[in-house]
Amino acid sequence: MPMQLVQKFGGDWTETKLKLLQNYLKAYTNALKNTQFLLTYIDAFAGTGYREIKSEEYDNFLLFDGSDLQKAKDFIDGSVRKALQAIPSFDDYIFIEKDQVRHDELKKVKDDFPQKSHQIQIIPEDCNVFLQRYCKEENWARRRAIAFLDPHGMQVDWATMEAISKTKAIDVWVLFPLGIAVNRLLRRDGRIPESIKKRLNRIFGTEEWYDYFYKFRKERDMFGQTKVIEKTAGIDAIAEFYCKRLKEIFPGVANNPKKLLNAKGSPLF
Repeated sequence: MPMQLVQKFGGDWTETKLKLLQNYLKAYTNALKNTQFLLTYIDAFAGTGYREIKSEEYDNFLLFDGSDLQKAKDFIDGSVRKALQAIPSFDDYIFIEKDQVRHDELKKVKDDFPQKSHQIQIIPEDCNVFLQRYCKEENWARRRAIAFLDPHGMQVDWATMEAISKTKAIDVWVLFPLGIAVNRLLRRDGRIPESIKKRLNRIFGTEEWYDYFYKFRKERDMFGQTKVIEKTAGIDAIAEFYCKRLKEIFPGVANNPKKLLNAKGSPLF
């Protein structure tokens, strides 16, 4: 298998994420299989179609011989292939991948699933631009969908989440970059550059996060009293705020969102 098919990143949390998604897709299509709805699967960060693995896993993968090739492919199937393998199946699939190299590799998925090639759209566009347009223009009277938003960072804008919610027809799975991005950008002293503030405003859809995550306290110095800003929000408070925002636009939000942890037990998403 060509080396470019696999990206050298991932971990046990990736496997957990894909297993949860796989189980949900099966339950979803089973629940709606006897309805009049057309079912669409949307993958906003489709990548190459394979799950991302660590360097040492890739080295092990190279050890597979021809007889084990299918096992190897199954081992590294990503969300795209999990969705295409779901039974009952979806009526159509939308895979979004902005990166040209990954997009070109992703197109090969049609060769691997020839019976479904006519149902697959591969979109070389920013997911925010495409999804906001698609949600507005699609006829949702007879269509239902799952949107899987699996960014590596802060790429999903709040405006996109709002567009999805307005359809009243899409189940959305979103990986919120809790520890891998947001928490790291929240400086303890509150002195956040304007460019970072704007990015946080885009992901939260409001400027209210600042007052939620930071508090003023008074300190006495040699000149009298002065106000000091300090970060009071930890990982749980950040996650709570994002869930609170989601509940303002969606009628149903999971009360126990899954935290995906790194090898040291620290929350990533």
